[in-house]
Amino acid sequence: QEQLVESGGGLAQAGGSLKLSCVDSGRTFSNYAMGWFRQAPGKEREFVASIKLSAGNTYYTDSVQGRFTISRGNAKNTIYLTMNSLKPEDTDVYYCAGTTKPTAYLTRFAGYDNWGQGIQVTVSP
Repeated sequence: QEQLVESGGGLAQAGGSLKLSCVDSGRTFSNYAMGWFRQAPGKEREFVASIKLSAGNTYYTDSVQGRFTISRGNAKNTIYLTMNSLKPEDTDVYYCAGTTKPTAYLTRFAGYDNWGQGIQVTVSP
């Protein structure tokens, strides 16, 4: 069974840091790409960052550029999101996503076919 599992969320103060981890443990083959999205209650899920696992290309939404870093782990289908200089507006549920198929839509919800359950990140003022 395909399963993406996020970890590392929690509470941080503004200006602080958190590191999220994601493992796609159910895939037989390596993902083409993996990414992070976030969603606030009543709002659409929005793109945060993504990475092509083989090529290493990374993509970020403007609001996190320079503060967040997405990276690959040594284990297959493992990624991280290092979040620095956190702001209260970064408070959301963060979702990990993966896709085995090459796609041009790595910054869009539709580009991914497997999702984690989400993990809460809360940043206090």
